[in-house]
Amino acid sequence: MPIGVLWLQLHMPGSRSLKEKRRALKSLLTRLQREFNVSVAEMDALDQTDFAVVACAHISNNAAHTHRTLQKVVQWIETHWHGGYIADESIEMI
Repeated sequence: MPIGVLWLQLHMPGSRSLKEKRRALKSLLTRLQREFNVSVAEMDALDQTDFAVVACAHISNNAAHTHRTLQKVVQWIETHWHGGYIADESIEMI
């Protein structure tokens, strides 16, 4: 059973406080969970106001489907999320 993990480093230049960062991230994470049926969490850089490390996990019975789903997450963020941009990303298949 393939498990895919998408690691995202998000730069959020408009965020001036942790409260603003949390609000923007919560909205993004909730949307990703709903749209793509992935598990999502902020993993690192918790005390930085303009940077976040987020992980998305997806599991299915088909590795190609899992990989495509995580690629769609990246594309959706690049197209629809206006709270910042992806500084770096990687997909890891387990």
